[in-house]
Amino acid sequence: MNPQSPHEPPPLLEVDRLTVTFGGLTAVDDVSFDVRPGEVVALIGPNGAGKTTIFNAICALVRRRGEVRIDGVRAPRRTSALTARGVSRTLQGLGLFPTLSVRDNIRIPLAGSKDADSAVAAQLADLDLVAMADRPVAALAYPDRKRVALARALVTAPTLLLLDEPAGGLGAEDIAGLTGIVRGVADAGCAVLLVEHHVDFVMRLADRIVVLDFGRVIAHGEPEQIRTDPRVQEAYLGVAAGTEATFGAHGDEDVRAEEPAA
Repeated sequence: MNPQSPHEPPPLLEVDRLTVTFGGLTAVDDVSFDVRPGEVVALIGPNGAGKTTIFNAICALVRRRGEVRIDGVRAPRRTSALTARGVSRTLQGLGLFPTLSVRDNIRIPLAGSKDADSAVAAQLADLDLVAMADRPVAALAYPDRKRVALARALVTAPTLLLLDEPAGGLGAEDIAGLTGIVRGVADAGCAVLLVEHHVDFVMRLADRIVVLDFGRVIAHGEPEQIRTDPRVQEAYLGVAAGTEATFGAHGDEDVRAEEPAA
């Protein structure tokens, strides 16, 4: 866990000795970290390192051992209870309804809310979706669909936002825009945890980075510490220890492969 300065707010999310097993396979092994309000923390590592499994454990989609606390209270073990605790998540596969309009997709988490119209209108404006609000999602380009998925996650005004590969499949201009959006969300006080393969995006955006390999944390620190860590270079980039490497060299690749569930 990250030691707390007297001037820092307490963690919004605390993951303490989290372990997830599938049969005889340990997918997440004794992992601990936290995320504070206003902070962006990134989970990185090779495919199969356990990143998405950690998201699934936080969201009660897989059985977990260890502790997950949200705002100091044990996280619910029912996914349906997470929204009421201020948690929202995007998915690698987006999870949008292609025949519904942009507006209706964003509205889904607010079913029955009297403030739904104003909340949806705010997200349409903030994410530059007003001109396409009444178009079916199926008619949109992929970067626009990604923004719709993000708007849907933000429409509930979460205090903890989990972003699963938000930059995957995006070009440089869209990534620059995404960086500004996510930074703005964090600056407004939301705690942001993201899984991402796009290293340059992570290095520009994250306040802290947790590096996983084979389900275990191998490094944890600020971006520059991670960039120069030889264990990270070897595990994440396949660079032998002691060999000079530029950590961000792979950041411009279009990495879209989804991590296996384990």
